[in-house]
Amino acid sequence: MSKQAAVLLAPGFEEAEAFILIDVLNRLHVKVTTVACHDSREVLSYHAVPVVADVLLAGLEREFDAVVIPGGPEGTVNLAANPLVTDFIRRHDEAGKWIAPICSAAARVLGGHHLLKGRRYTCSGDLYKGVSDGVYTGEDVAEEGNLISGKGLGVTFDFAFQLAWRLTGDTATADFQAEHIYYDNWRSDSGINAR
Repeated sequence: MSKQAAVLLAPGFEEAEAFILIDVLNRLHVKVTTVACHDSREVLSYHAVPVVADVLLAGLEREFDAVVIPGGPEGTVNLAANPLVTDFIRRHDEAGKWIAPICSAAARVLGGHHLLKGRRYTCSGDLYKGVSDGVYTGEDVAEEGNLISGKGLGVTFDFAFQLAWRLTGDTATADFQAEHIYYDNWRSDSGINAR
């Protein structure tokens, strides 16, 4: 059975991060469900691109193998302000599922609700200065336990491949897809996963 990932979208989400993640996850045969975290399935991105999500978060009871949280200054503020988002992430984290924030999401959405739980993480800018319950690393991609975080848009491919590879364990497909799209910075025998 293929792995499943929920990608949380709130108004103002960083569309490039979200779509790169969705693309790479799909390439590794992870079933992606986009989840609108407000009152409509249509969500406007950071650059006002309208996107229709698969489902609404309200009433979503399914469990996923990963919860992916794209950044975006407005998007992560909106996610952090939604108690349904906090509960959804907490439920998956407590079940040992992958929690995968990128850019400002680790600091704002997780750190803002004490969901980092002392784990190593990375995020964009100096947002880490306001976080007290995690260990900021400054790495492009940081991983501890079931938390994997990415610094920002520029490292989204690294982050996406690392997450997809961790989810599936499919080294051959991960390496093939990285090569197929001419992405030379990530392979299963290099980077964070080799540590």
